[in-house]
Amino acid sequence: MHCKIQKVNLEEQHIRYLSDLATNETAVIIKIKGYGAFRKRIREMGFVRGTAIKVIKKAPLQDPIEYELMGHRVSLRTSEAQLIEIATPEDFQRADTQTHIDISCREDVKQQKKNFSKTIQVALVGNPNCGKTSIFNQITGKHERVGNYSGVTVGAKTANFNLQDYTIELTDLPGTYSISEYSPEELFVREHLSEKLPDVVINVVDASNLERNLFLTTQLIDMNIRVIIALNMYDELLKKGDRLDYHYLSKLIGIPIVPTVATNAKGIGTLLDKVIDVFEETETTRHIHISYGNDINSSIQRIKAAVKKHDTINDSLHSQFVAIKLLEDDKTFKEHIRSFDNSQEIITIAQEEVQRLEREHNTKTETLITDAKYAFIRGALKETYTSSSIQKEPKGYKADALLTHRWLGIPLFVLFMWAMFHLTFSLGSYPMTWIENGVDALRMLTQNSMQEGMLCDLLVDGIIGGVGGVIVFLPNILILFFCISLMEDTGYMARAAFIMDKIMHSIGLHGKSFIPMLMGFGCNVPAIMATRTLDSKKDRLLTILIIPFMSCSARLPVYILFISAFFVQYQSLILLSLYLFGILLAALMAIIFKKLFFKKADVPFVMELPPYRMPTLRNIGSHTWNKSVQYLTKMGTVILVASILLWALGYFPREEVNELASKQVEEVENLHIDKLYSSFDTSQFKNSEANQLENSYLGRLGHFVEPAIAPLGFDWKIGISVITGMFAKELVVSSMGVLYRSPDDESEISSHNLTEKLHQQRYETGVKKGEKIFTPLLAYSFMLFILLYFPCVAVFAAIRHEVGLRWAIFSAFYTTALAWIVAYIVYNVGSIFL
Repeated sequence: MHCKIQKVNLEEQHIRYLSDLATNETAVIIKIKGYGAFRKRIREMGFVRGTAIKVIKKAPLQDPIEYELMGHRVSLRTSEAQLIEIATPEDFQRADTQTHIDISCREDVKQQKKNFSKTIQVALVGNPNCGKTSIFNQITGKHERVGNYSGVTVGAKTANFNLQDYTIELTDLPGTYSISEYSPEELFVREHLSEKLPDVVINVVDASNLERNLFLTTQLIDMNIRVIIALNMYDELLKKGDRLDYHYLSKLIGIPIVPTVATNAKGIGTLLDKVIDVFEETETTRHIHISYGNDINSSIQRIKAAVKKHDTINDSLHSQFVAIKLLEDDKTFKEHIRSFDNSQEIITIAQEEVQRLEREHNTKTETLITDAKYAFIRGALKETYTSSSIQKEPKGYKADALLTHRWLGIPLFVLFMWAMFHLTFSLGSYPMTWIENGVDALRMLTQNSMQEGMLCDLLVDGIIGGVGGVIVFLPNILILFFCISLMEDTGYMARAAFIMDKIMHSIGLHGKSFIPMLMGFGCNVPAIMATRTLDSKKDRLLTILIIPFMSCSARLPVYILFISAFFVQYQSLILLSLYLFGILLAALMAIIFKKLFFKKADVPFVMELPPYRMPTLRNIGSHTWNKSVQYLTKMGTVILVASILLWALGYFPREEVNELASKQVEEVENLHIDKLYSSFDTSQFKNSEANQLENSYLGRLGHFVEPAIAPLGFDWKIGISVITGMFAKELVVSSMGVLYRSPDDESEISSHNLTEKLHQQRYETGVKKGEKIFTPLLAYSFMLFILLYFPCVAVFAAIRHEVGLRWAIFSAFYTTALAWIVAYIVYNVGSIFL
């Protein structure tokens, strides 16, 4: 018999929980969340997948709730019912969310019901640089950022895909060495596992560094969650000549182990099959308790006994995990336990046990537990792991003899930076010219195929003039991102932090802060997010406050425009000087902020230096491609809308220019024919559009801010560019493309003829009337102003999200004030000598 199968839209399905049911409503149980005692007790009472359940009534105070299943009545609290996922009987009859089965195909319905649960929530957890994101990309086909340094993933990335009869919701969590309270990403991972309650956790373990990686595994064992180990980079373990009996290790720790090589997708299929087996409980697993020694074990048992009396805590967290975290004196976790009602007894017992253990062993309980975990790991590896008898020098570190050399390390780093900027100009100039020619051809085609009027002006001057003036810098930006990606994927990014730690320490920062600062050269937003990998809140905040001084790619079009116009012979050096000035000023402000706001003890420099790895063309290519897509998307959204708005503000109101034109026509008609050419000043016609722009809404705005920027040598047109640059720094160039174009131009304002326009600009009023506005000195002070002033709206939002609105506002004000002061000093002091 053939079954008629019809696809069902997954997005139309909505996950519901038992607590959502109304009185007399019936549903079918499809998934049980929660841990330990709760799962065991609830399953024994018949709460299993495929069981029909009906709401009988709620208690007078609406909690607990009485249910009927399997012919008997059970009451549950709302908090417990929220851990049971359900489906309507109608949805359940469809067997799963992927297919609708014809009712005539009844012999298949029973088997389909067994596999009904529509979603398996899977979390990827592991140490930094263990290959989590590579596995995520291989499984999902995504192109999330990967890199050979810690902290690449700074937030959860989730993707859904279909596997057999299931929808897998796979989440890539930030890399973490532990799930303690030391850094934001550790707390983020712990909260995800405790609150989101994933059905299966894939613990990605670096096979070349088992002892350290398995420490996180022991903490997952304490949580009593369903875990699978992806033994990643297994090929590197074999190449070293080492051997691991992972089958026996799996039996010892009670967790299935699957060897994988994420770079070529080896073992990924087996890993996914294991996820299904563990979820369906066809895989034989067992929960073990790590022995911490008699003293600690007795303390754990006493705390567990108190936890088991507290149903709400016991149903949310495994009692073993609660006891261990309280014994570690984890302050964040202790506050979480205090949030439960009547939990003081548990806290009191835990504090008594901590004091007893520390008094008897003269050591912090956290250290005692950590030592016991590593003793367990070493004991398990002693029985399963055999190291090669030939001791080989670790591969991938030979380049450090040169790149981190005492005397050559910093000069080489500066040389690499200079080379990056040189490539940005020299190599990027060729495709930049091609794009310019294409933009100009598009402009001419549009102008010649349309009648003169407002729509034509909008397309030619607003859209093509605005967006086209910025898109030409795409090649330069891609080259910059390619170079940064190369540093990340090879592992040199971590070396840069290593090299710069002493300098960073002298200004009150951690060496790891240099990684987000370097990332800021690409974009300040992900750089600010990357500060989550810093252990100290002081370091995080201090780093966030100075990251806006890192010249992001959005500022690059401004630099290229002005450097190409005024510093032809020293392009690379001038660009490098801007980047170095930002770094030096960031260091100075870090010192000042440390003395003003942050006088706490320094955090030790502890950071992994991964082995150098050959970057893959796929990773670098996907990163560069993604950045190009982001840049083009920005062109099609923010820059496009802003360019149209700029054009409209400069185009309206039209009454004044029309009135001027009427007066000129009247004057022509009143003149005698023989006096026409001698008496009539035709320049008025040419100046009419200039007058229109100056008297437009945009011109009025520029004149409004002109008094504040006049001491810097800026006129009202520069003021408009500065204002628009607050939304996105690329808009500075886009604004100039609109502001400096006049109707008698024969070609579009590309970067080439825009430089000519900059040279032609002159002051219209004041003591400098008639003098050139843009000189090399003013151009350099203007670039410094663009480097330092108000971070763009996206960066402002990122700062607000990470450290709060108060610090975001502070950042906006202090950077703008600093930009004004620096530009004033450079321009006015420079004018004395130049």
